[in-house]
Amino acid sequence: MRLRTLPLSLSGVVLGTMLAAADFHINPWGVLFLFLTTVSLQILSNLSNELGDALSGTDGPDREGPMYSLQGGGMTVRGLKGLIALFIVLSCAFGLAMLRASFGTLWCLDSICFMLLGAGAIWAAMRYTLGKNPYGYRGLGDIYVFVFFGLVTVLGAYLIGAHTLKSWQLLLPACAIGCFSVGVLNVNNIRDMESDARTRQTVAIRLGERRAKIYQTVLVVLGWACMVTYCLLRFPDPWHWLFLLTLPLYVLHIRGVWQRSGRDLDPMLPLLVLSTFAFALLGGLGFLVYLW
Repeated sequence: MRLRTLPLSLSGVVLGTMLAAADFHINPWGVLFLFLTTVSLQILSNLSNELGDALSGTDGPDREGPMYSLQGGGMTVRGLKGLIALFIVLSCAFGLAMLRASFGTLWCLDSICFMLLGAGAIWAAMRYTLGKNPYGYRGLGDIYVFVFFGLVTVLGAYLIGAHTLKSWQLLLPACAIGCFSVGVLNVNNIRDMESDARTRQTVAIRLGERRAKIYQTVLVVLGWACMVTYCLLRFPDPWHWLFLLTLPLYVLHIRGVWQRSGRDLDPMLPLLVLSTFAFALLGGLGFLVYLW
């Protein structure tokens, strides 16, 4: 299930929920089911990704990353398909419960729009590497990650809690989480460039290792620039800058990306995932503390 990816998927939800709680009174049951929906969708994406990579031959014996269940013989294709079906059901069930708790009904415009968005999220999670023409093999994964891990999670979480978007400025923290999330994917793709080159195209392969590392640096800098701009546009308060405590982690990450290659890059993935989660947690907490 690649549980180390879960903090990344929850980062946008945590930040969006905290920003909504700082502006409005939110329904805690809606937030609970939102978290469960997010976790279920992330696990669905991970399972589908493993199945797609295994069926296409991408996860071969020379893969640089960690050994997964099908590759190591720990699961069968049939068993993995059963898990995928289970998490489709869980994603739908938790999503509907979230909408019912937040909006009071499934038959209002807001709920229907979120149901359509949820269907799109399930499709995107599965078609990353599954199907006849998966978009993850055509270098389009960065767009999906930016949209669903950044814009959808932050703005969607804010809408679930607040039922409205207070300002266009909320796009800035959403873009920040989106940039960091794309960075996680990019490091993964830099690490796996050699094994991926035989079966798919990624942005890292198209750029080459050096330019992919420049791209990684730009993503991190843009993410920070977005959040700094958001704080400057809102009423300035020292508590709003709590997220600055995570800056040394990002510096350590960028330094490691430039100093490492291949399998040695693997520790840079969980470092960026946990840094992003801490960034989101402290970023949202700063606005809540200011409110109190």
